Amino acid sequence: MALEQFNKAADLINLEDDIRQILSVPQREVHVALPVKMDNGKVKVFVGYRVQHNNARGPFKGGIRYHPNVSIDEVKALAMWMTWKTAVVDIPLGGAKGGIAVDPKALSQGELERLTRRYAYAISKFIGPYEDVPAPDVYTGPQHMAWIMDTYSALTGHLEPSVITGKPVETYGSLGRNDSTSRGVAITVAEAARRLNLKTNQLTVAIQGFGNVGSNAALIMAKEYGMKIVAVSDSKGGIYVKSGINVDKALEVKEKTGSVVNYEGAQKISNEELLTLDVDVLIPAALEQVITDRNAGSIKAKIISEGANGPTTPEADRILYEKGTLVVPDILANSGGVTVSYFEWVQNLERRQWTLEEVNAELDKKIRKAFNDVYDTSKQLKVDMRTAALTLAVKRVSDAIRIRGIWP
Repeated sequence: MALEQFNKAADLINLEDDIRQILSVPQREVHVALPVKMDNGKVKVFVGYRVQHNNARGPFKGGIRYHPNVSIDEVKALAMWMTWKTAVVDIPLGGAKGGIAVDPKALSQGELERLTRRYAYAISKFIGPYEDVPAPDVYTGPQHMAWIMDTYSALTGHLEPSVITGKPVETYGSLGRNDSTSRGVAITVAEAARRLNLKTNQLTVAIQGFGNVGSNAALIMAKEYGMKIVAVSDSKGGIYVKSGINVDKALEVKEKTGSVVNYEGAQKISNEELLTLDVDVLIPAALEQVITDRNAGSIKAKIISEGANGPTTPEADRILYEKGTLVVPDILANSGGVTVSYFEWVQNLERRQWTLEEVNAELDKKIRKAFNDVYDTSKQLKVDMRTAALTLAVKRVSDAIRIRGIWP
């Protein structure tokens, strides 16, 4: 799928075969066997990967995921997508991805630490502040990043925080990282509204997925942009309140009862019903492939901003584009996270910490410019926003390769 998308974009800009070949394969694939002493005293061997797709525009960048289904093909595809994501938002980094085939929920904290440090040791020759800067991904977080930073620092003989991002604020992490993905989603919605001549404070919003991304996006859109959140949902179902949901109260209800469905005075709806509500903005921030050819024709939102990865199928994309729905693709909509990761890396290299206001102001500038670059490209090429984003990214990376040349 990743190669199919790349070739479609490459065709649009008549990319020469030489560069097409270079970008079709990762620059490096690292496979590592990770022996770990378990709590019962026995040794278990896990398999890990680090794939570095392209660094023409800067050091490799990409997350590390812990999941039983991690495979080399998945990691290769995700590494390629990271190359496009960093290029779309125009930050001087390339694309990489890593992972370990493991069920982290089956491991104790001690086992997780030993596994993480063993992985950091195994890939230490291939990462570094100017080489490859990993980050958290599925089932990894700030603590894992701190262990990797500490392991790498011990191996190099000095503290090196800029080897990895997504660290705790106490150990050189960046302020604003926790809600950066959500903030990026909110900014793209505000910018889309501006381009469509809609008033931000008059927009109604439905959000599928009330986890970290969805709930923080709801807070930012309601409190900072004056948007009215009328529907939210989680895995157990959703709620609809025509006059608007009190987001703080919804968060409180979810924390106390485990689901937003227990919000008083709301109409209960299903996750499927939420997608086709009569709202201005739809934020799919939960699962993949929820917007399909079966429901795309019934979607009434004027703007869709993809908080989740891959929530819209290619068939649905075509239907939405033909009916004039503006879809902000995941590669752009949820790029706030990698953008603030970039800011964290810059802060670490300078050994100083930006204020939250500085982080948010710089994020706002980056995401707005990226949105407008993609929007203008979509109009110019007469294609949907997803195709425009990918085409713009491929052009930026291929330009860098062409200008730098091949040596030796």
